[in-house]
Amino acid sequence: MEIQLTLNGKAVRANVEPDMLLIDFVREKGCLSVKRGCETSNCGLCTVFMDGMPILSCSTLVARAAGHHIQTLEGLQEEAGEFTGFIADQGAEQCGFCNPGFIMNTIALLRENPDPTDDEIKAFLAGNLCRCSGYDGQLRGIRAYLDWKKGGADHG
Repeated sequence: MEIQLTLNGKAVRANVEPDMLLIDFVREKGCLSVKRGCETSNCGLCTVFMDGMPILSCSTLVARAAGHHIQTLEGLQEEAGEFTGFIADQGAEQCGFCNPGFIMNTIALLRENPDPTDDEIKAFLAGNLCRCSGYDGQLRGIRAYLDWKKGGADHG
């Protein structure tokens, strides 16, 4: 079947199998930040934005994305670049496998709630699996970024 969608700002037309998952489609198009982790829609590694909202691409048929705007981390580098250094400064990247999902969901969180509490950050990121860090580093990094944005802390 033929589909059309916008991927990271570029119009894409492709012939796909009806059962093809969005994760496989975006990876075929070079968006390797989108990862397969659990295959049960529980880890957040496959998070992409569809029309600005986070979805799990491992449980979404590419046919359902037809006509929509899909963004991956590759298309959000400028927005992500603002805060990723803060997370890295906290040692939260360790193996790095979960980082793209965390970054995508942090972008979604900050778009929805630009001044979240620690509990709101934890709740929003609860769907992201990280086996290395215990989530404290990500929380500290996001909090440091928010403090920096408010002018309350330095970041070099």
